[in-house]
Amino acid sequence: MDGVLVDSERFWHAFEDEWVFAEATEGTPTREEVTGRNYREMYDYLSTEYGTTVSKEEFVGRYDEHAMDVVYGDGVVLMEGAEELFDGLRARAKLAIVSSAPQDWIAVVRERFDLDPLDLVLSADDIDDPGKPEPHIYEHAAAELGLDPERCVVVEDSYNGVAAAVAAGAYCIAYRTPQNRGVDHSAADEVVEGPAALRAALMRLVDGDP
Repeated sequence: MDGVLVDSERFWHAFEDEWVFAEATEGTPTREEVTGRNYREMYDYLSTEYGTTVSKEEFVGRYDEHAMDVVYGDGVVLMEGAEELFDGLRARAKLAIVSSAPQDWIAVVRERFDLDPLDLVLSADDIDDPGKPEPHIYEHAAAELGLDPERCVVVEDSYNGVAAAVAAGAYCIAYRTPQNRGVDHSAADEVVEGPAALRAALMRLVDGDP
């Protein structure tokens, strides 16, 4: 969802620069380390690797507040051509949103942009296993859809997301944007830039072309 369906990363990057990295974290993590992680697990990671200056409760609360007040309510815009892309995919394959974001954030995006029907909506909060960069969320998603991971195509924008998809055994398309231009996407099966290139790659794959 984030960084692919909606341009939320620009809002999250600003929030991280202004508060997460500047005030809530003692060390200096790179953005690549945290992008794509569930925010609760992000706190655990930052606490272990760098040290934090706030409680987990405050950290999670600030993320929830920013998500609803700034990011998803009226801040983000939908990827150009997403409606047509979803319509085309529904006729050919099962369609899912699999995200590190909690279900209430996903619900705002689904409802605001009328993204339903979907075959599956899975959040990292819905599983007991670790989230991205571990493969479990995509393994769970494939199982819920009744598919082997090797029969799934995952679109990811972050290093951690690509790592999770590849480790699960899915075919991974890395989606390049201005916000992630410096991210290492070399583990992905292919890298595309822009909605038109993404649509072409997905249609090629779901239609069975190599």
